[in-house]
Amino acid sequence: MNESMYKYMKVGLIHFMAYPDTMKGEGPILETIRKIAVDDYFNAIEITWIKDDKVREEVKKMLDTSHMTVAYGGQPRLLTTGMNINDLDDNARKRAVANLKEGIDEAYYMGAKGFAYLSGRYDEDRKEDAFAALVESTKELCAYAKSKGDLKIVLEVFDWDVDKKSIIGPVDLAKRFAEEIRKEYDNFGLLVDLSHLPLLRETAEEAILPIKDYIIHAHMGNAVVADPSYEAYGDAHPRFGFPNSENDVDELVEYLRVLMEIGFLNTENPPVVSFEVKPWGDEDPDIVVANAKRVLNEAWVRL
Repeated sequence: MNESMYKYMKVGLIHFMAYPDTMKGEGPILETIRKIAVDDYFNAIEITWIKDDKVREEVKKMLDTSHMTVAYGGQPRLLTTGMNINDLDDNARKRAVANLKEGIDEAYYMGAKGFAYLSGRYDEDRKEDAFAALVESTKELCAYAKSKGDLKIVLEVFDWDVDKKSIIGPVDLAKRFAEEIRKEYDNFGLLVDLSHLPLLRETAEEAILPIKDYIIHAHMGNAVVADPSYEAYGDAHPRFGFPNSENDVDELVEYLRVLMEIGFLNTENPPVVSFEVKPWGDEDPDIVVANAKRVLNEAWVRL
């Protein structure tokens, strides 16, 4: 592609994955967000909860100054607490929803445009009950967000039987779910992630084409799935080109090609497309981020 990628998308970075010490809402949040804010490669950033009021205020000031689009990842609020918004224990489900509502409040405060979350684990013999619980929770989140402004509520499609084992899930169920929510709420959409395609055992076309009308956000990353004995097996988001991994330049080219063909990547309203990469072991997070930028640069010129 000869034209600039910035014409078609806002290139983002998921802060709490690149710098995982911040995932629980604590740690070196200010200094690591500043690294992203001063890097003009990125015109979008995805943040998560920040527990300290003073730190949150400082981050808000930094992001207001940066001219970056901000998105909010609510996934750590569930993954680090063990909460499940399709829990069949209704009290537990309500606690998870309340947790995400706090995240929606924080997202509005931080000036975020979207709020992402994930579905939870389920028992196969009660799958329909879990699906119904997820629908109920999501409608509640959409209504809550809509009552306060125009924040988008975005379900990220995860693996259903390898690591996170989320009900959403395979593309057919993702489509059914999105259709159900969109009947009532136009502030809802889906998030696809290149990292998850190998875990779902779906190609880019298989994972994207059936839900093309509902995709409003995308992630770029990698995964190891060939053998459970391999390092970074599962949903670990290692750097591109990690040993025994599935995604590198070729796979990113194909993913972007499909996103371009369905009109998701576009010049009128460029969407946020963020790297979801995480250092493995003692890897330097800044080098992992540089790796991702190089891979996207190479993939874009080959698109």
